[in-house]
Amino acid sequence: MASKYKIIPVVLVVFVVLGIAAFRAPLSALWGAGDNGNALLLSGNIEAHESVLSFKTVQSRIVDLPFNEGQWVDKDTVLAVVDGTDYRQQLAIAQANLAVQQRQLESARQNLYTSGRTLLVDQADLRQRQLDLRRAQDLQQKGFVSTASLDQAETAIKQSTAVFERDQSQQAATARNVEVAQATVHNSEETVALARIVVEYTTLKAPFGGVITTRQAELGEVVVPGAPVLALADLDHVWLRAYINEADLGKVRLGQEVSVTSDSHPGKRYQGRISFIADKAEFTPKSVETHAERVSLVYRIKIDIANPGHELVPGMPADAKINLHLAGS
Repeated sequence: MASKYKIIPVVLVVFVVLGIAAFRAPLSALWGAGDNGNALLLSGNIEAHESVLSFKTVQSRIVDLPFNEGQWVDKDTVLAVVDGTDYRQQLAIAQANLAVQQRQLESARQNLYTSGRTLLVDQADLRQRQLDLRRAQDLQQKGFVSTASLDQAETAIKQSTAVFERDQSQQAATARNVEVAQATVHNSEETVALARIVVEYTTLKAPFGGVITTRQAELGEVVVPGAPVLALADLDHVWLRAYINEADLGKVRLGQEVSVTSDSHPGKRYQGRISFIADKAEFTPKSVETHAERVSLVYRIKIDIANPGHELVPGMPADAKINLHLAGS
C-alpha cells in the first residue's frame, strides 16, 4: 500500500511538466520560435487601415444607408445620405441673392459708363467755352466786341465748369458704387460656394475602396456633425500585428521580407515586409530581476502585406515566417 502512495506524487509531477510544456508551446508560436534556428515563426491577426466616416457640418436625419457590415464598396460610392431639404433651400436663397446683386452690379457699371460719356461731353463743352472766351478777349481788345459780350463768354465758361465738376463728382460716386457692388457680389459668390459645399456634405462617399467594418448609425436616425456613421477598412493595405521575444529582437530588421500564411487560404503565401519594430517591451513584469524574466519580454512588430486580391481581412488569424539569414542581408 505504501508503494502505491509513493507513485502518486511522481505521476503528478509528470502531469505538471507536461502541462507547462503544453502552455509554453503556443506562447512560443505567438512570440516567436526558431525553425531549426533558421527562421522565426510568429502568429497574429490581420489588421487594416481603417477610416471612421462621419458627416461634416450638417445635422439631419439619415434617409439612405444602403450598405451593411462586411460589404465591399468602391471609391466614391455613396454610403449614406441625410435629408438635405433645408440646406438646398439655403443654397437656393443664396443663389437668388447673388442673382439680384449681379444685376445691381451690372446696373452700377452701366451708370458708370453713362456718367463717363456725360463727362466727355462736359469736357468738350468746357474746352469750347474756353476757346470762345479767348476769342472774345482778343476781339474785345481790338474793339470788335462789347464788354457785355465778354461778360457773357465768362459766364458761359463758369457754367460749363460747374457742370463738369458736378458730373465729375457724380462719376466718382458711381465708381465707388461699382466697387461696393463688386465686393457684395464677391461675398455672395462665397456664400453660394459654401452653401453648395454644405449640400454636398449631405452625401457621405467612400474616400477609398474597402470593406465596411462597422455601421454605427441606422436609417432614420438624426446624426450630428462628426458623429461616427461607418468605419471603412482599406484592404489594399493590410498588416499583421505580431510579437517577438527579446532574445530574437536582434535577429530582425526593418524592411526584412516575411512570408505570411493563413488557415483561411491554405497553401497560399503572401509577401510582406517588417515596417515597424517597437523600441519598448510590452507585457513587461512589474519587476525584472532574473535572466529568465528578462527573456520573457516581448516587442510588437508590424508586417505590411501585399493583398491585391483582398483575401486577407481584418481579424483573420495568420502566421508569419521570417528567415533569419535575411536579417544581415
